[in-house]
Amino acid sequence: MPPLPADPEPALRVVVTAGPTLEDIDPVRFLGNRSTGKMGFAVAERAAARGATVTLVAGPVSLPTPAGVRRVDVRSALDMQRALADALGPDLSRADALVMTAAVADYRPAEKHEKKVKRTAERMVLELVPNPDLLAEIGAERARLPEGGRGRPVLCGFAVETDTDEAVVAYARGKLDKKRVDLIVANHASDAFGRDDNRATLVEPGRVEPLGLLSKHALADRILERVEALAAAARR
Repeated sequence: MPPLPADPEPALRVVVTAGPTLEDIDPVRFLGNRSTGKMGFAVAERAAARGATVTLVAGPVSLPTPAGVRRVDVRSALDMQRALADALGPDLSRADALVMTAAVADYRPAEKHEKKVKRTAERMVLELVPNPDLLAEIGAERARLPEGGRGRPVLCGFAVETDTDEAVVAYARGKLDKKRVDLIVANHASDAFGRDDNRATLVEPGRVEPLGLLSKHALADRILERVEALAAAARR
C-alpha cells in the first residue's frame, strides 16, 4: 500500500501594517509623514496570493483593499497598537508572521485640543511625547514567551533612512538587536515614499542581501520568501 500523503502545511497567518499614522493636534490639524501605504498593501496582496490568511492594519490611505485580505483601519499609533494586540492575541499565537511596513509616528502631541486652535500673532510651542515603539514592544513580548516564542511569530520591520547605503545597513543591523526581530528591510526615503518601485536590502543576523530596484510587488515577494522560510524553520 502506498504511503498516505503528508498533511498539507496550514496557511500562513500574516499580519501586515501599512501607511502612516496621523497624530491629531485638534479637529483640523495633525502630524503625519509621507507614507502612502503602497509597500504594505503590496505585501498584503502578494501574501494573500501566496495562500496566506492576511490581516492588514492600515493607517489613513486611499488604497483599495486587496482581494482576500481582512482590513482594519486605524488613525494613530495608539490605535495601531490596539489593533495589533487584537490581531496577534495576548500570547502572539494568532499570527505566524508580522510584517511591519507602517511608518508609525515617533511622537504625538502631548495634548489633543477638542476645538480648533486659533491663530495668533504669538509663537506657539507644540509639546510632543514619544509614541510607543510598536515593533520593539512585540519583540520584547515574544522574548518573554517560553523558549523565546520559538521564533513565532516571525517579526519583519522596515528601516527607512536618509544616509549612505552603508549607514542604512548599519542602522538596520542595530534595529535587529534593539527590536529583537528576525528581518529588517532597509531602504532610503527617496527610494520608497510615493513610488511604485523600491530599492531595498534585506538584513538578517549574519546575512545582508541587496536587492536593487524592484517593483513593490516584486519586493513584496522577496520579503515573503524570507518570511516563509523563517516561519517554516520556527515550525520545526
